[in-house]
Amino acid sequence: MKITGHSAESIFDSIREGIGDGRLTAGSVLPPVRELAERLGVNRNTVAAAYKRLDAAGLASTGGRRGTTVRGVPAPVAREGSPPGLALHDLAGGNPDPRLLPSLRLAPAPPRLYGVGTVDPRMQRLARASLDADCPQGYALELSHGAVDGIERLLAAWLLPGDRIAVEDPCFLGSLNVLNAAGHTPLPVAVDTHGMQVASLRRALEAGARAVLLTPRAHNPTGASLDAKRARALRQLLAGYPQVAVLIDDHYALLSQQAYHSVLPVDGRRWALLRSLSKPLGPDLRLAWLACDEETAVRLRLRLAAGTGWVSHLLQDAAVSVLESAPQRAKIASAGVRYQQRLQSLQMLLQARGVQQAVPMEGLNLWLPLPDDSRPQVLALAARGWHVRAGEVFAVSAPGHGLRITCAALGTPQQRQLADDLAAVLG
Repeated sequence: MKITGHSAESIFDSIREGIGDGRLTAGSVLPPVRELAERLGVNRNTVAAAYKRLDAAGLASTGGRRGTTVRGVPAPVAREGSPPGLALHDLAGGNPDPRLLPSLRLAPAPPRLYGVGTVDPRMQRLARASLDADCPQGYALELSHGAVDGIERLLAAWLLPGDRIAVEDPCFLGSLNVLNAAGHTPLPVAVDTHGMQVASLRRALEAGARAVLLTPRAHNPTGASLDAKRARALRQLLAGYPQVAVLIDDHYALLSQQAYHSVLPVDGRRWALLRSLSKPLGPDLRLAWLACDEETAVRLRLRLAAGTGWVSHLLQDAAVSVLESAPQRAKIASAGVRYQQRLQSLQMLLQARGVQQAVPMEGLNLWLPLPDDSRPQVLALAARGWHVRAGEVFAVSAPGHGLRITCAALGTPQQRQLADDLAAVLG
């Protein structure tokens, strides 16, 4: 294809049109900057600016000496949940037990119109009661449409496409998908039973990470939670990088049986703490509390303004109806205990069969590391009636071999059968 143009904008448009009509296919390598500049009779900086814009728009990837390559259509990505009507017993979806979710009821309320405050006063009281003890004084409070929406909005406020961000490896699917869609570069940080490893995070920070995304409790998929010692070490490390934004995804907060340990350094400039209501109140309730520094809040409010991007007050009313009810709050607390009991019970059954040593875990899922590709085990378990999630989809750089098994709704007889089947499949 012949590329034309004498300005960065016209060169960009020419290449964009070629990609759009199929003359430039995925994997096509664009001419080197010097060569194209000479051919068009323009300055090299003009071509470089056009290529940079192609990269930022997600149309091409600049690879230094490897050249600039046209990107293909994004491949389908793995997501939480399983197809409806599945014949297998679903242990892959990452869902809470529907029987343990509270009832959502809407009380009559006057209609909210343009200009009303984005956070209902009752919701604000409930959110601050949860967040005050864990956030710096004077923090700003906003809402997002769930944790993943909050992560996406925060990274858009903080980062530019191509910026590096330190993330747990393995990493939650929703977070990985946001990073890929936004064009950020994930820097993997190893995880053990106490969460992010300090030495691994240090390497990511030294490699130029501009933000850190971490899970303090019930890390998905491994179930790891920070203890006080690990959180203190991470906090001390991050204090040496005050320019790095810190995003804490405390998605399991309302169900957690673990104490919250903060990693926020005292003089951190940009930070945010997300607490989603999706796990305790149900995935269809797209709402999360978002605490952050004031500068970040100002940026968020440009898109969360009243009448445009606010979180519906009907959703807020539904959440408030549960969180202000003592019986419903008791049901949420009981659900957190039940989830932990089911997870530990399955761990004990697996330990008794020599499948896995019981290690600290929390959440809706059990993580079972494997030495090799998990696909044979996934298929073997499917033949026995179980649908489980292959661990490789959570990997950032390491192979990530393992199985993630959602055990939130498993009763005792099902746990025993699953443990027997896992023992048989894994030999």
